[in-house]
Amino acid sequence: MDKHTNKPSLSDRLKAHAASNSIPMHMPGHKRNTALLGTDLPYNIDITEIDGFDNLHGASGILNEYMEEIADFYGTERSFYLVNGSTCGILAGIRAAMKRGGKIAIARNCHKSVYHAIELFGLEAVYLMPEMDEAFGIYGGIATASIADTLKTHPDTQLVVLTSPTYEGLVSDIAAIAEICHAYGIPLLVDEAHGSHFNHSEHFPSSATALGADIVIQSLHKTLPSLTMTSLAHLTGDLIRPEEVARQLAIFESSSPSYVLMASIDRCFRLLRDEGEQLFENYNQRLAGFSEKMEQLQHLKVLCHGNDRSALHPTFFAFDKGKILISTQGTGLTGQKLSEMLRSEYHIEMEMAYGDHALAMASVCDTQAAMAALADALLAIDNTLNPHNGEHSSNDVTLIFSLPEKQCEIWQALESEKVDCPIENAIGQMAAEYVWAYPPGIPLLVPGERISNGFIRQVHTLLEKGTKVYSDADGLPKNIQIMHHESLAH
Repeated sequence: MDKHTNKPSLSDRLKAHAASNSIPMHMPGHKRNTALLGTDLPYNIDITEIDGFDNLHGASGILNEYMEEIADFYGTERSFYLVNGSTCGILAGIRAAMKRGGKIAIARNCHKSVYHAIELFGLEAVYLMPEMDEAFGIYGGIATASIADTLKTHPDTQLVVLTSPTYEGLVSDIAAIAEICHAYGIPLLVDEAHGSHFNHSEHFPSSATALGADIVIQSLHKTLPSLTMTSLAHLTGDLIRPEEVARQLAIFESSSPSYVLMASIDRCFRLLRDEGEQLFENYNQRLAGFSEKMEQLQHLKVLCHGNDRSALHPTFFAFDKGKILISTQGTGLTGQKLSEMLRSEYHIEMEMAYGDHALAMASVCDTQAAMAALADALLAIDNTLNPHNGEHSSNDVTLIFSLPEKQCEIWQALESEKVDCPIENAIGQMAAEYVWAYPPGIPLLVPGERISNGFIRQVHTLLEKGTKVYSDADGLPKNIQIMHHESLAH
């Protein structure tokens, strides 16, 4: 029972319905028949939109009340449950804010769903390049000057889209950026998929929901105790109509939203509202203890933990200390090798590895034992390493590049006639497919951009470092799809 309103949680309501004698002559087809199917999956609380349980797309009953509670707590105009992950929120948010064929300014390190929106809605993309952190060889945030220059050059921009925090935990100055956007009457969408915990603790950067962003998309499942695919979309201000966001969500989100997933969102929110202060206090102490242990490292480095301080990273506005990015620069190890050692020798499964980096993601649900195990494993591995002479200055800059030359819009390239081309013959040609380094999912090349010698070298370097490089047609490293000359002429 909810101690704030005496209103039962969605999970309680679902359990009460499961315990009733109601005979389900409705979807889903498992009919809550646990005698046949067992109880290892939550069949009992998996229902459809029946009487008393509202409808997410057109919510006017209990689901509407639950979403209003979140909006009240977060201080937003509207908050929407998302059960198709943050992707559906990003697609719906961009479509709600833009006219078909309009101009959009996006950070180049945006999630691929942003690029898919550009493709689907025939948008004209202008890119904002993140700042470079030389010390770790990673992207920092988006500089306010970059936003100001771009909007001055492109005042007809209809929407600005940024990722903050990034996969590695880098946060941009959202308040200042929102102010610049609003001076032009342009809304700001922040992909805060990795920062859903920012609303709940002063130990972390402020959420974009409180800093003036017009649309904020958060993946609860990434950093909070909620099931995979659960997210939230938040609206603030009056530049984007909430009914249009709702209409677009009905297009990009399942018309049969899972009550199991919605119950997970509700439970996550109630837990953090009622116990969040203590949970985050304990979490902050565990991170502080981890960081203190990391001061003993001799060879490995952990971003903004241990002896690595924020002051050493002038391009950072703020940092999410729940992201533990380990650099193997100068040790002879790759991030992939470190990740494999942690898995095979210490039973620790990392979030990802690329180039000279491995990333661990922490949350309020990590135990003291888990954090200690990671710290002890890193110290043990560090003790076995010897500095490799001359390698200390060899930053892994494989994800850093100058923006390729754009010849046409993404959707034009994707709708062109495509041909496979051996990569060594592709210099100077126009790409007709995406090329991604994954993780972290940042496009190295976008359809409609010119293929350079530098890009081909970059692909080979990434592959040598053990980073997976994907393309739509999956022909790399041998072939890449290019635009046929005739379709280019049109």
